[in-house]
Amino acid sequence: MSPLQLLVATGTKLWLDSVDPDLITASRLYGTTGATSNPIIISDLLKSGRFDQTLVELMSAGLDDNAIAWRMTDSLVTNAQKSFREVFDRTNGNDGYVSFELDPLLEDANCPLSVPERSARYIELGQQWSAGHANRMIKVPATDAGLGAIEELCAAGITLNITLIFSSRQYRLARDAAWRGAQRRSSLANFKSVYSVFVSRIDAYTKKHVPELSAAAQGQVGLLNAQRIWTENRDFWTGKNLPLQQEMIFASTGTKDPSESADKYVAALAGSDIQTNPPATNAAIQQMAGKTFVRTVDRLPPAEVMADIDAKVNFAKLEAFLMEEGLKKFADPQKALLASIAEKRAKLS
Repeated sequence: MSPLQLLVATGTKLWLDSVDPDLITASRLYGTTGATSNPIIISDLLKSGRFDQTLVELMSAGLDDNAIAWRMTDSLVTNAQKSFREVFDRTNGNDGYVSFELDPLLEDANCPLSVPERSARYIELGQQWSAGHANRMIKVPATDAGLGAIEELCAAGITLNITLIFSSRQYRLARDAAWRGAQRRSSLANFKSVYSVFVSRIDAYTKKHVPELSAAAQGQVGLLNAQRIWTENRDFWTGKNLPLQQEMIFASTGTKDPSESADKYVAALAGSDIQTNPPATNAAIQQMAGKTFVRTVDRLPPAEVMADIDAKVNFAKLEAFLMEEGLKKFADPQKALLASIAEKRAKLS
């Protein structure tokens, strides 16, 4: 078995952080069972030139850049869904999803809409882009506007991936809203929700902003935060007897520090729930001769490391900083996607 097949054997569901058709085909061989998309992924695919003929056809049909961006996103995600549909059917809807991110420009600093108006727009877009797609997850950020949309989206029967989670506070607000919405459904048979907690960005933050952490604790904050939220999520849903699992997605699992092993986060969070690993991380792990994995997601750091982290890391401040940074990273790629389509239009027309 390959390293990634051994990772899957621990109980981890491995989802690809891409909807590149070629990467999906290759990743299925080592056990991926789902995928996710975002504007950076879509933009990179369009820049590759592989979809120029489709772009020319859409431009010739009179579609503007924004319409083309969403038409291509919908098409690429739909194609990815076809690759994982057998997983969805085989697991009765517990796996085999592809995430579709709603309009990130709703979180742009220059968006003229109020928070309630943004929430209403998320609900409208969620209903639009989920219609007719059994194994599509609608991705909503854990912002004020996103959180305000979760209950209604969930009540409407839409499967959600709540993303951009950095803290237990955000997770609880998202989870509770999803559960309120689920309980308004006529049946819980198809209720599925996932919560994407970002990992490596937290360690990048503490290395810069909390240098007083001990050597043993530095670089462990993102993992501990993810493990604690994972534990809380497991405990919350235990005993509710739901037919489908309500899971964590461990996102941002690629290392930011080149001195660290590519499998740092992947190995530490092995054994349960979902990992959306960047293609480069998966490729690096596949090259690790003799690499094995065991379940470690429930193995917390030593007590003294946790005490040091709890004493020195202000998680409210951390969340505020990373959300501000994250929202910029959330909206700017959509602007870049639109700009890349405009560039393509100039070259292809």
